[in-house]
Parts: sequence; structure tokens; C-alpha cells
Amino acid sequence: MKKLTAVLLAFVMLACLFAGCGKTESGTPQESQNTETAYTPVNVENYGRTLTIKERPKAVVTAGPNCTEVMCALGLADLVVGDSVNNHSRGPLDQWASDYKSIKEINNGYPTLEAVVASGCDFLYAIDWVFEGDFTIEALEKYGITVYVCEATDYDGVWKELTDLGKIFGVEDTAATFISSEKDRISKVESTIKGETPQKVFVFDSDCGDGTVYTAGKPNIETAFIKTAGGTNVFGETDDAWFAVSYEEILAANPDVIVVHDYFDASYEDNIAAMKASPVLSQLDAVKNGRFVKLSLESAFPGSRSAYTVELLAKGIYPDFFK
Repeated sequence: MKKLTAVLLAFVMLACLFAGCGKTESGTPQESQNTETAYTPVNVENYGRTLTIKERPKAVVTAGPNCTEVMCALGLADLVVGDSVNNHSRGPLDQWASDYKSIKEINNGYPTLEAVVASGCDFLYAIDWVFEGDFTIEALEKYGITVYVCEATDYDGVWKELTDLGKIFGVEDTAATFISSEKDRISKVESTIKGETPQKVFVFDSDCGDGTVYTAGKPNIETAFIKTAGGTNVFGETDDAWFAVSYEEILAANPDVIVVHDYFDASYEDNIAAMKASPVLSQLDAVKNGRFVKLSLESAFPGSRSAYTVELLAKGIYPDFFK
């Protein structure tokens, strides 16, 4: 019996040797694991720089609610170890709320160098206007943190950034599918309002308290959203993304519709009250007729809300078309 058992064991070992027992087509279990984690370096152009990412980022910090939502939309929320600038937010959209709220906040306002470094992140995804003081790209890079800046001013810029992030994190298909969905939704809005004469739109971000109002200009992607939704930004030819305009200039522009931003420092209700209390702005037909469109501030940023924002604006500009 012992001799027979020995013969059988020898046969089994020989069979395993020829059949590759304990291996997969890609080699040993260890070799298979190496194959799964293999990463092809990615080169992308961003913020006037060429970034070379040699490894898939493992820990991400976001600066801007739009950046946080993009990570959620691409299925990457589990990589985000901290977020910031939530003081410019009224909260995430429903489809990303669960993932968004699970992310730790490292700063409510602008991120600080200390907080980002302390998070242990190796990648920062930040909207372009948060860099100030000692919080610079150069300072972050000294700590080995790769910085990708959200800087889009039009749709092509948004699609590029989503595509770049898809490549960097190895979720190209997810990014492509999301972009396709966004484009389809935007096209439906354009088809619905096709042929209509664009209405004049003014963006009321906040009252500066000195007889001027902060508003959006040409390089601001909100101007593109308004155009797609069937409007024309009355100050959309100004070369500044954000700037102050006088009450008198607003009165002279006589907008048909006013898009009113809503965020922590300037609520929709406070902005409406400021217009109605102003001897000048209260003369506007749009104010008298209540032609306001409420827009949370993060919906005016580039990112994952392009279609959502266009749909919301179109419903406010052409309510009869979207009943």
C-alpha cells in the first residue's frame, strides 16, 4: 500500500509540473499580483505644465466641492482622504451624497499647506483660485504631492479634465461614459429651446456693499452654461472671470432673468433681499417680475454638473418649455 501511495504521489507531482499546477496563465500568484498593479505612466498637460504620473495615486485631497464630486462621479471617492472649500457648497447632488459625506473635511474654507501635507496625500485635485500665500503648487510638490488643477473655462476643458483623471486613475471607460451622458443631456436642452431668441441674463453672485455686485465674465464657464441654456450673459464679454459691476451698469443692461448664487457667505435669500432693498436694482423688470434662477455656487463651477446646471438654467429661463 505504501509503495502504491508513493507512486500515486509521484504521478500527481509530475502532472502538476507539466500542467502548471499552482500557477495562472500570467505566472505565479506573486507574478499575477504584479501584473494587476502594473501602471503605465501617464503624461497630461495641466495648468501650463506637463505632468508625468508614474504611479496610480493612493491618497487624494480635493479643494473645491466640484473636485470632490468629480471624484465621486468617477467612482474614486474611496481614494479621497480629505476635502475642503465646503463653505462654497450647499451640499452634493443626491447621486453622490453618500460617498461625498463619507469623506473627511480637512478645511471648511481654503485648504492650508499644513492640513494637506498632514493628510498624507500624494495627489491634490484643486480648483485654480485656492492657490494663495504659502499654498502654492511648488510648495506642495516639495512634499511629493502631485497637483492637478481644475481650470476649465468651457466644455472642452471639462471633458479634457475628466479624461485626464480617467487616465491617471485607470478609469477611462467610466470617464468616457460619464462625458457621453453629459453631452446627451445638454443636447436635449439645446434641441428643446432651438430657434428661441436668447434672453438677457445677469449673474448675481453677491452684493459688495459699495454699490457694486460681484458677477461672472467671459472666461467663467457659467457664461457657457447660460449660452447653452438659451441666454446671453449681459457681461459675458468682459475678460475677467469674476469682477464687480455697478448698480447703474446692471440697470442699463436691463436683464430679462437674474441667476442668483446661493452659498454660505451669500445666500439666495440675502441676495434677493439686497436687490429688492436697492433703490436702483429694485427698478429692474426682472426683480419686479421675480425672474430669478436659484443656483448653488458649486453648480457654477467646472466639473461633474455641466448637464445639471444647463438643465436648471434652461428651466428658469424658459419655464414654459420644461413644465
